[in-house]
Amino acid sequence: MSAATLKGMTWSHPRGYQPMLACSADWLALTGVAIEWDRRSLQDFESFPVVDLARRYDLIVIDHPHVGQITTDGCLAPLDAPERAGDLAALAAGSVGKSFPSYAWQGRQWAFPIDAATQVSAWRPDRLPAPPTRWGEVIDIARRGEVVLPLKAPHSLMCFLALTGNLGRPCSVDRRQPFADREAGTEALEAIRELAALIDPACPTMDPITALDSLSAQDSRLTLAPLIYGYVNYSFAGFRAHRVAFADMPMIGALGPVGSALGGTGIAVSAFSAHRAEAIDFAYWIAGGQTQSTRYLVSGGQPGHAAAWESEAANAATLDFYRATRQTLEGAQLRPRHDGYMPFQEAASALVNEAVAGAIPIGVALDRLNDGFASSFKD
Repeated sequence: MSAATLKGMTWSHPRGYQPMLACSADWLALTGVAIEWDRRSLQDFESFPVVDLARRYDLIVIDHPHVGQITTDGCLAPLDAPERAGDLAALAAGSVGKSFPSYAWQGRQWAFPIDAATQVSAWRPDRLPAPPTRWGEVIDIARRGEVVLPLKAPHSLMCFLALTGNLGRPCSVDRRQPFADREAGTEALEAIRELAALIDPACPTMDPITALDSLSAQDSRLTLAPLIYGYVNYSFAGFRAHRVAFADMPMIGALGPVGSALGGTGIAVSAFSAHRAEAIDFAYWIAGGQTQSTRYLVSGGQPGHAAAWESEAANAATLDFYRATRQTLEGAQLRPRHDGYMPFQEAASALVNEAVAGAIPIGVALDRLNDGFASSFKD
């Protein structure tokens, strides 16, 4: 039995910290290794430099757009050790969508998916007979004053990514190509602008948690959030005043529910950890199908492993959350991951919101998005 005590950093939502606490209690009983978890806000999670966290924590929950930056900084330990090849292959095979490869960069694996999410539709089954499947239906519901859309950075850009992706011309991750296709980018910005004119003007200050809290509130008039990262907790009975159901994204194109911007989280290990071996062992264990489909799942997590997504019990308890959004998750796109993307993501989100608000012409916004993307590469 080891007497090591590790420190971990996750994000401050029940979905982010409850499963880490529960699984760490099991891990202590199994191995004698204790893990103490701190939390950071969703905004910090999406933007805070990982290198700063790696100097203070052994285990860090990250999202995939950070991998280029963390590789340059050398602050995370690669997890693909040759002696764990079988375990690594099992994790890759069990991952849903592109969650596992999203944490691969320059031939190494920098994190394992423990949470899978993408932009889907959230709706109130007590107020809508069915979720909309087409963008035109979303506009009709918005005209009744019943739609909320989180547009706080980076979520305005995520909506843009999702709509251009659904139109079949996803934004580029390749420096040799313009970030946004002119025609698809114009159609996407016009679609968001039309919707934004019909919804609460506070939406540019909302993240998905704020929007879902509004949707599920006791006195809410809202019935739909058409593009929002799925949060399974809101489908649990008793989590909020009203349960929220989730469904595949509404389509603006003709290719099915594809092109949503992949989210979710991965478990990473600091390169500076004095307990690297113990931390890596925990990362393999918590990302594995057995843990993901049992303790992680029942503790309020939103697993990244198919064993949990395909669980009949998990779907029965969550208004079919996993089954109803799986097609969108499998068709989700990766965001750019190069070193320099994170500052671009913040700036690009502001540009999208300026265009949506009519502060700048759509053509100017697209020019600035493409120029900003081209100059965001550091090497």
